Amino acid sequence: MSWKEEYKQKLCSPQEAVRCVQDGDRVYIGTCSTVAGVLTDALYARREELTDVTVCSGQIVQDLPIFRCSADGPFHFLSYFTGPGEREAQKRGNLRYTSMYLSNIDRWCEDYLPGCVAFLEVSPPDENGYMSYGAYGVSFHDYVRKQARKVVLQVNRQQPYTCGQQNLIHISQADAVVETDVPDGQVPDAPATPEMKKIAEQIVEQVPDGAVIQLGLGGLSSAIGYGLKEKNDLGIHSEMLTNSMMELIRNGNVTNRCKQVLPGKSAAAFAFGSEELYRFADHNEDLYFAPYTFINNPYVIARNDNVISINTAMAIDLYGQVAADNLGGRQQSSVGGQVDYVRGAQMSKGGRSYIALTSLHKNKKGSSSRIVAAFPPGTAVTTSRQDVQYVVTEYGCVNLKKLPMPDRARALIELAHPDQRTQLRDQAKALGLL
Repeated sequence: MSWKEEYKQKLCSPQEAVRCVQDGDRVYIGTCSTVAGVLTDALYARREELTDVTVCSGQIVQDLPIFRCSADGPFHFLSYFTGPGEREAQKRGNLRYTSMYLSNIDRWCEDYLPGCVAFLEVSPPDENGYMSYGAYGVSFHDYVRKQARKVVLQVNRQQPYTCGQQNLIHISQADAVVETDVPDGQVPDAPATPEMKKIAEQIVEQVPDGAVIQLGLGGLSSAIGYGLKEKNDLGIHSEMLTNSMMELIRNGNVTNRCKQVLPGKSAAAFAFGSEELYRFADHNEDLYFAPYTFINNPYVIARNDNVISINTAMAIDLYGQVAADNLGGRQQSSVGGQVDYVRGAQMSKGGRSYIALTSLHKNKKGSSSRIVAAFPPGTAVTTSRQDVQYVVTEYGCVNLKKLPMPDRARALIELAHPDQRTQLRDQAKALGLL
């Protein structure tokens, strides 16, 4: 049988495809820019006939009704990275979260997904019947496939065909196929505030020509990325490929010729951004996508010289502990790859890691200091005080690594908003830090 004949035999409607899900199953539906939303909606339509189905996912940005199910309904949710969709389930007391470094994602699959049903969104097939795992799926969807008892492919005409390592799945490896033509999960560039621009200016000054960069998501990371347009011969080895990185490549700032790992290639685990970014990634052989187990491995990161890792945080305490994913017991995102890159960058020859945050958190209720004497009860530490190197706010940049605790506290207080410093000094004295 030719692959085209096999493809036709396995092609079915979403409603037919999800009939393989049974009571008590675990179903993986995808993450951020590669989510099987059509199949998930078809599964949701079966809510009156199913019980105790666990939906596994990460960073869902699409509006999927299934996440609005109550905790006493048929669907429950397990996430390794909490996004807007998972936070909807969290509001209803219907979310369990598992914490891990993304470099260990293969172990998460082994622990949580044996015998699962895998809904995997992929690109249209090539001339040999292979489909790409797309903008996100290369990061670990092949590990999901290996654990699954049933593999259902959502072939999306708008999902890019990305190049790299463990990036393909053949039609013979699927049990069913559904065709769709829907936009990928997208996230626009968040606007940068004046405070973010000041932080970006400080970091950009310290990025040398030839550096290998890693950036995250959000207005601050975007401001830093776009601020690098005066640099030369940059390289990319990053968990995420961003809109700003695309512009640096197009502008000629990124050449990747100074890299030791995959020289000449921009390396990432996934792309997450605009529709333009996904079209840029489609069949682009200058981009190399690979699983987290490779891209986020600190020892692989460290093989590059002059790695500059830039991550953000929700808060940092006077010991230098970083809360980036959970504050006050509320799960906002994930441990993700922050620690992988904090460690990998510092192991790199000439490398540096930065934790960047504005001095104040502002919302409709007012403002509060992001530099605190102690975190709210229930907060989970993302990055330990032993790992943190540079911390940056709009008021300065300091290397905590070499400082004893009293000096560390003093340095962090100087990075806080001036209105908060007196209170922080008093609190530091009460803690015995000063």
